[in-house]
Amino acid sequence: MNLLPHQIEIIGYCAAFLTTIAFLPQAIQSWRTRDLSGISVGMYSLFIAGVGLWLVYGLIIEKWPLILANALTFALALSILVLKLRSKVQ
Repeated sequence: MNLLPHQIEIIGYCAAFLTTIAFLPQAIQSWRTRDLSGISVGMYSLFIAGVGLWLVYGLIIEKWPLILANALTFALALSILVLKLRSKVQ
């Protein structure tokens, strides 16, 4: 498949948008209800570590779709993990 560089970038931006926006409903529901009983601390910890590494990778190769999507997903996932950890302490 022969794609032009701008076409490849468009695919990257679309993928980044879809995977990030797919995470948004969970974040909104968690913030609104404060019901985090179904949230796994282990899974979210590993997920955040992986997203953080994707963010670093995107920064190293200077690819904005990776940087933007993973920065936003990192922030959303971290906020859910923090809510989960705070609810366990209380």
